[in-house]
Amino acid sequence: MDRQTIHLTVNGTPRQVEIEPRTMLLDVLREDLGLTGTKNGCGQGHCGACTVIMNGKAVRSCVTLARRADGAAIETIEGLAQDGELHPLQRAFVDQGAVQCGFCTPGMIMAAKALLDANPTPTEADIEQALKRNLCRCTGYAKIVEAIQVAAGQRSAPEAAPDGRQSAVVGQRMPRPDAVAKVTGAAIFAADYRFPDMLYARVLRSAHPHARVLGIDTSLAGTAPGVVAVLTAVDVPGRPNHGVSRHDWPVLVAVGGVVRYRGDALAVVVAETEAQAEAALEHIAVEYEPLPAILSSEEARRPDAPHLHPGGNLLKHTHVERGDVDAAFKQADVVIEQVYHTPATDHAFLEPEAAVAVPTAGGVTVYAGSQIPFKDQAQIAASLALPLEKVRVVHPAVGGAFGGKEDISGQIHAALAAVVTGRPVKLVYTRSDSLRYHPKRHATTIHYKTGATRDGKLVAVAVEILGDTGAYASLGEFVMARTATHAAGPYDVPNVRLDSYALFTNNPPAGALRGFGVPQSCFACETQMDMLAERLGLDPLELRRRNSVRVGSTLPTGQVLRESVGLLETIERVEQAMRAAPVDDRPADPTRRRGWGVACAFKNVGLGGPLPDSAGADVELTLRLGSPRLCSGQAGQATEAQCIVRAGAAENGQGLPAVLAQIAAQELGVPYERVQVILADTGQTPDGGATTASRQTFVTGNAARQAAIRVRESLAGAAAEELGVSPDTLVFANGQVYVSSPRAAGLTLEQAIALAHREGRATREQVVYTAPPTVDVETPGDTHFAYGYGTQAAQVEVDVETGQVRVLHVIAAHDVGKAINPLGVEGQLEGGVLMGLGYALTEELELDNGLVLNDTFARYKVPSIDQRPRITPIIVEDPAAAGPYGAKGVGEITSIPTTAAITNAIYAATGVRTTRLPVALDDLHLSDPPD
Repeated sequence: MDRQTIHLTVNGTPRQVEIEPRTMLLDVLREDLGLTGTKNGCGQGHCGACTVIMNGKAVRSCVTLARRADGAAIETIEGLAQDGELHPLQRAFVDQGAVQCGFCTPGMIMAAKALLDANPTPTEADIEQALKRNLCRCTGYAKIVEAIQVAAGQRSAPEAAPDGRQSAVVGQRMPRPDAVAKVTGAAIFAADYRFPDMLYARVLRSAHPHARVLGIDTSLAGTAPGVVAVLTAVDVPGRPNHGVSRHDWPVLVAVGGVVRYRGDALAVVVAETEAQAEAALEHIAVEYEPLPAILSSEEARRPDAPHLHPGGNLLKHTHVERGDVDAAFKQADVVIEQVYHTPATDHAFLEPEAAVAVPTAGGVTVYAGSQIPFKDQAQIAASLALPLEKVRVVHPAVGGAFGGKEDISGQIHAALAAVVTGRPVKLVYTRSDSLRYHPKRHATTIHYKTGATRDGKLVAVAVEILGDTGAYASLGEFVMARTATHAAGPYDVPNVRLDSYALFTNNPPAGALRGFGVPQSCFACETQMDMLAERLGLDPLELRRRNSVRVGSTLPTGQVLRESVGLLETIERVEQAMRAAPVDDRPADPTRRRGWGVACAFKNVGLGGPLPDSAGADVELTLRLGSPRLCSGQAGQATEAQCIVRAGAAENGQGLPAVLAQIAAQELGVPYERVQVILADTGQTPDGGATTASRQTFVTGNAARQAAIRVRESLAGAAAEELGVSPDTLVFANGQVYVSSPRAAGLTLEQAIALAHREGRATREQVVYTAPPTVDVETPGDTHFAYGYGTQAAQVEVDVETGQVRVLHVIAAHDVGKAINPLGVEGQLEGGVLMGLGYALTEELELDNGLVLNDTFARYKVPSIDQRPRITPIIVEDPAAAGPYGAKGVGEITSIPTTAAITNAIYAATGVRTTRLPVALDDLHLSDPPD
């Protein structure tokens, strides 16, 4: 192809690059100039992660031909900070908590800068218009808008964040430790890694949802330009299957084997460039014998259905029963029965899956965003037949996960390719790959029956749930178990029968997605509650209040709630906020109708089940050279105390670095900004288990706290001897160690560390914390060690001519035990609400014979900034005794009640009851809308 040289000025520096005619500006920035702060989230111009400024205007660099930038001035995220000072937008994003995973952040900031450069005083509508093509899956956009308004001088900046020099760091609104790296483009994600002599890999996937593989001919592909290797199942030296719970998912399907969905991998092409690897896939010939496909859970359950796995089509049946359900229904004054349908949906994290593998002496190091890096390590080692210690998994920055990065994606393929070729290998999914191949939220059919007395007391609930768990186990059996155990809602029901069936089909596998099965049954449960309230003539919140679980209540599994049950307070707080909300229930346009809806939810914290729920953390206090300053009256570079926290838990944007840094700062009195957090590196951190089940604040937080306490006790021993006092009288705060008051005799933290070093006392401790024991759902006892509770109210406006729904306001009150970082908790609440809104109104995986049709962000509708409602986050704190400072978890529950609150609000506005998600606009076209 003809190549040409273009000249452009990037961040004020003239650059010259040789390109091909179809080279995109994004490739020039990332590959030629190494400016990896600009991200590739979709490659199709739909997500905005690639936004840069060209000649003063925001452009999506992934769809801007590089030749059009010839002679242009380009601004990227790397050029915003000047002379070590953040740009006002960058500073506002940090201080307002507008950064979570950070993958969308550079593009978001650049779009905002282009706006403010052209319009220094934008309205909220102007901000929405400028950023409507920049997606964010984490934040819910609320704090992004606030940050832009702060940078524009339209909103007061927050008071200066505490510098950590106080006794109470926990509970403060602290910025994330990694926020500056994310707003400057310095944060490194997996696809940003580059190594000398690196190769690129692409994977051939099945053309059928169900077929036997009769032959794979790679001979032509092996001789294609640039191809270094073509790998098939015969090249896998160890265990041929992987799986996060069961080893049933082929690394590569062998000749004679069976493909079970249109994502099964058949071959890996490794080439000098990604384009060459992609082109060579076309030269692989596969011969199939098509087999009958099962495409729904109802089909899978039929007695005559073909078996997709040796054990049949039933992955797991979960049964929970308490009381005499049939007798209770006979005695009920009101019985309501309904069938509900929920769709498969996608995580739609902004960073597509990526893995970079580098061969080492007798092993391999893999850089990959994952939620369970130590499980990845074990699975890579098993399939490559390597000793565990020869496989290292390093967790870079991760652009969102929400459950979708628990399963293996490209880690084994990249590692295998690196070991076979002896060269580094990068494997990056396209957006289409991501939407088609990784596990999804379970589609369900839910048969729900509720019985109650005339005064609104629930007496019986019976639920049967069919879940489409797709081709492989993933975490399906555990997800569908949660669907069942939470199906009666956060209510005290004496008689329950709950059954869920996780059934194999030839659709994409279904696994963990935020809420872990509970959003499905919550939608059904909370719709039933509203129907029951209407039948009984009760206020919907009053019905929920009458049946709310509280201390002493018994759950369907038989677990007695002994503490930390804040549901009633969340109901009260939402009711108060609704009364205080502006009253505007009748818009001027007669075709628009408004209504409020409510919903409650609860969600377990921790894995549950019979296995120990543990995580490790390592805390070290050390001395480092600080900035030049006067020391003892002389100019010099003084040493200062630093704390390093090492933990194996994965950070996917949820805010764990801030939580761990605050805990360490609280216990050791070290300034917050001097705490360094190192996460999820199997070569240097203890195992933290899975980042799932809203567990990391509880388990890793406790491990870090206990390790910090041990370090503090060691230092207290040294300081006490020096001061001639008892160790238990010492206080660690404000960077000092003192007796009862900073004005009393004491030492600096630096002096205490130096004393400990001289005396050989430990300044580094590692703790593995194990949470209180739990049992499986069929065993009497505690199925989980803690639960979070929430109530949400939503106000909607429905255009009854078009069926369009606009969510105006969501009030979200959640009991989190203790908010270690309220700024982070608010971000979780706001982001969870928007994800629940998408589940209600826009998101559904469209499948045709097992093929995902809406495999772009143009067709898979993630809510954008102009769809965000006003969100009122309310933090309720009912402490859990075993949690760190009383904290529980918040990541999952925030999205669970939103959907039902919205659909109940739609009914209040229109009289149309939704029993199928997402809401069908055609159902809301009302020729004679009700008053």
